[in-house]
Amino acid sequence: MKETEENDDLNLVTLAQKYSDNDKARELLESMLWPHGAYCPHCKADEPYKLTPKASSKRPARKGLYKCRTCRKQFTVTVGTIFEDSHIPIGKWLMAIFLLCSSKKGMSALQLSRMLKLTYKSAWFMAHRLRYAMGTKAPLGKLLQGVVEADETYVGGKRQGAGSGCVDNKIPVVALIERGGDVRTKVVADLSQRNLRNFLDDNIVRDCIVNTDQAPRYRSIVSPIVHSSRFSKGRHDVVNHSKGEYARHNLDGTVSHINTCESFFSLIKRGVYGAFHHVSKEHLHRYCDEFSFRWNTRKLTDGERMETALGMVTGKRLTYRQVV
Repeated sequence: MKETEENDDLNLVTLAQKYSDNDKARELLESMLWPHGAYCPHCKADEPYKLTPKASSKRPARKGLYKCRTCRKQFTVTVGTIFEDSHIPIGKWLMAIFLLCSSKKGMSALQLSRMLKLTYKSAWFMAHRLRYAMGTKAPLGKLLQGVVEADETYVGGKRQGAGSGCVDNKIPVVALIERGGDVRTKVVADLSQRNLRNFLDDNIVRDCIVNTDQAPRYRSIVSPIVHSSRFSKGRHDVVNHSKGEYARHNLDGTVSHINTCESFFSLIKRGVYGAFHHVSKEHLHRYCDEFSFRWNTRKLTDGERMETALGMVTGKRLTYRQVV
């Protein structure tokens, strides 16, 4: 990645000026996905050879084509990634990744289609593939620790009808945020104690301090988790919003609040209201993955965040049939 090192950081101007050409964009993508040289995505063997197109050939090989010495299969840098079988130029893919990584409250598919001169259908599918790449499971054993905030919100439209015939279109989303660290989100069918218990049990260490509001559902969930061991130093701190309490300074120097969760939820809701206008229940988890990725990489520059996102595109495939 020589050129990006010279510029210190990728930005939209650099992508538009230097990598609008498809060949240069492919070389940039190869340098990011193959920092130690090309390897076969089929059998993982290294040292493949490049097929160079000949001008005199009636059926010349396309640019960027490699062939594996072991399994004898041909491939390009997009095989085995979210870019596979896409007819959209790589340069536009790179610009789309940068736009989604740098837009704090997200960017709609209609805006992407206008900026990149794509059809709405292509931009919509492209955005969902990028969100799918951003949504990755936490490394095995990496649990939230220290002070962890737990809260839930409802995302969606307004209620329809009134009384017993009322239909609630809102979708519950639960978030766990390590104070000063990462966030984990989950779209749940309902806010039952079973759903909340499983989510907390899978994502937090036993010795952490869990901050919640005064909702009764947390009382019988958090304590058994943080006190599962006799030697556990974990505890459950509750802030009572109904009494006007939003932050409490404890004697041990910690501060009990769930304001970080509220800040994260406000970003999602501003994105839904201001950019997307409507998010269906079937796709909400991908939008949450997008906002979680930007939150977890908030200390990086836009260019570094883009490089991080590109490092997550390998080994993932999302077809249009799966999305619709």
